[in-house]
Amino acid sequence: MSASQFTRDAHRALRNPQLRQALYASRGGFIAKRAAAAARLPEFEALRDNARDIKAHTLAHLDLYLESYEEKVIESGGIVHYARTADEANDIVVSICRRRGAKLVVKGKTMIGEEIGVNAALEANGVVPVETDLGEYCIQVRGEMPSHIIAPAVHLTPKQIAADFRRAHRDLPPTRDLSEGGALLAEARAVLRKKFLSADVGITGANFLVAETGTSIVVTNEGNGDLAATLPEVHVVLASIEKLVPTLEDAGTLLRVLSRSATGQDITVYTTFTTGPRRRGDPDGPEEYHVVLLDNGRAGLFGGEFAEVLRCIRCGACMNHCPVYQTIGGHAYGSVYSGPVGAALTPALVGIENTVDLPNASSFCGACESVCPVRIPLPKLLRHWRERARRIAPARQRFALAVWGFFAKRPAIYRLASRAAVWALARVGREAGHLRALPFAINWTASRDFPAPRSTTFQAQFKQMRRS
Repeated sequence: MSASQFTRDAHRALRNPQLRQALYASRGGFIAKRAAAAARLPEFEALRDNARDIKAHTLAHLDLYLESYEEKVIESGGIVHYARTADEANDIVVSICRRRGAKLVVKGKTMIGEEIGVNAALEANGVVPVETDLGEYCIQVRGEMPSHIIAPAVHLTPKQIAADFRRAHRDLPPTRDLSEGGALLAEARAVLRKKFLSADVGITGANFLVAETGTSIVVTNEGNGDLAATLPEVHVVLASIEKLVPTLEDAGTLLRVLSRSATGQDITVYTTFTTGPRRRGDPDGPEEYHVVLLDNGRAGLFGGEFAEVLRCIRCGACMNHCPVYQTIGGHAYGSVYSGPVGAALTPALVGIENTVDLPNASSFCGACESVCPVRIPLPKLLRHWRERARRIAPARQRFALAVWGFFAKRPAIYRLASRAAVWALARVGREAGHLRALPFAINWTASRDFPAPRSTTFQAQFKQMRRS
C-alpha cells in the first residue's frame, strides 16, 4: 500500500456519511462495555500483567513450545504443517482440499485466512469458500475485507446489509421485511445452515494454541466455529506461530482478559476446544485434523524492537478506543490488520517502504496502550516505525525535518528564529486574526485557518509570567 493510497483512502472515508454513521453507532458500546466488565473484576489489572508475562515468556521460548505443541497434536491423531509464507500456507490448504475432492469449504472467522488470501486461492482451484461468521459473511457478499478484528462489518449499517442480502440471496422474497437485526440474522442463518450440512472441509482460526495438550481454542458468539470444526469430515486450523501458550491454565488467564477487552463479556457464548480428529466413540467430529502454522515474516521480529507486537491476542480494544480508527474506519489502513495494532504490525509483515504513512495514523494519545489486555506499548512501536519511515520519506519532507532538527539542536538559534517567525506571522495575520496559508503546512491550512500568533513566543511569555 503506497503512502498516497493511504491518504486517498483516509480522505474518502472522511467523506463517507454512511461510514461515519456506522462507526458512531458502534463507538460507545465497545468502550462502555469494556469499562463495565473491567470494573466488575477487581483483579483485572493484575490479570493484564499476568497475560503480558505469559505471552512474553512464550515468545521467548517459542521454539520449545512449538515442538511440544506439534508432538501433542500428532499424539492426538492430527497433522501439523509449517508455512513460511502466505503462498506456502495456501498451497497446503488447497492440497488438503484437492486430496479429499472438496468442493465446498465453510470457514469460521480467521484473520490468518484473510492475511494469506485463502478464499481466492480456494476459488482459483475450484473450491467454494463460505464465511460463516455473520460479519465475515456480510463482507464476503460485498467482496470486501474486514474493517475490524472482532466486528468485520462494523462499517456497515443494517440498511446496507439488507440491500446486499436482497441482491445476493436469489430465493429471498422481495416482500420479506429485513428492517430488524433479528430478521437479517435469521436470513443469514437459513442460508448458512445448508452450507454447514453439505461442506467437505471446515476451516477455523485459533485464538490460542495450547502446547501442553495440542489443543486449539476458538471463541465465538454465534457457534459457527463449533459447526465448522465438527460437521465437515476435515477440520483445518489456520494460525500464526505466536498464538502458542504453554498450558491450559495460561489459556484460561488470557481468555479472561480477551472477552472483557473485546466485547465487554465475562466470556464469549462459545469457547471451543478442539484436540485432534474424532476418536472411537465420539458422537461427532472430523475424520482428519490439520493445523497450518504460518510465519509470514513474524520470525524476523523476535529479539528486535518490534517483538512486543506479537503479544497481540486480537481483541480489537485498541481500535475501539483509537480516535483515528473511529474516524476513518478499518479499510483506509489497506490491511486486514487495522487500527493501532495494524499500524504497528503491517509494516513488519509487508515492509515499511510499502506502508510509510501507517505509523502516522495515530494521535499518540496513548488510549490504545491503556486498554491493551497484554500491555503492548503501541505508541512506542509506532515511534520506532516513524523513525524508520523518515529515512525513506520524500526528499522535501526529509529536508524540512533536517532544517527543524538543525534549529532544535541549537537552543540559542532556535529561540532567535522562533522570535523572528512569530513576529512575522503576527504581523501578517494581525488584521484578519488568522492565516489562510502557512509555509510547510499547506495540507493543514488547506482545510482550516491557522490562528495568528501573539507577537511574542510561548517561552518569552512563560518567562515573563514567572517574573511577575
